[in-house]
Amino acid sequence: MKLGNMMKAPVQAGFTLIELMIVVGIVAVLAAVAIPLYSDHMVRAKVANIQTAADSMKTAVALCAQEAGGVLDDCDLGANGVPAALTPTKEVLSAAVTDGIIVLNLAKANLGQGVNGETVTYAPDIAPGATNLNWTVSTTVTHIAAKEALLKHNVEKTR
Repeated sequence: MKLGNMMKAPVQAGFTLIELMIVVGIVAVLAAVAIPLYSDHMVRAKVANIQTAADSMKTAVALCAQEAGGVLDDCDLGANGVPAALTPTKEVLSAAVTDGIIVLNLAKANLGQGVNGETVTYAPDIAPGATNLNWTVSTTVTHIAAKEALLKHNVEKTR
């Protein structure tokens, strides 16, 4: 008689309910943390594209200011080397430039709540006799991560 066959312990055939509940709980906690971070990351990437779209206009305004001796009065859209229009992107529909102040009109969809359809304004600041031009950014964007990304390089005025 073979005792080995009779004395075998039962083999577990799957996961217990408590093990499955623990895994579901861990996945839920990770999702609760990861989804908002991913959402903020996507909005910040779109804000970077907005800033890149403004770069050509900012360069043109800076050159206009340099050629005019620091005077921005004639640095307008389509005049004095400032392009007549901004090529629309997924993030920026259009731009306006008046006296060196650049206003970007953002797309009305796919940017995120608090960013869609808003505006971003770049105001140049050049001190009398200075050779550098600083940009002050203001915006109607209300999304916290997007607004922080737009405003993080603003220079505090010490004059």
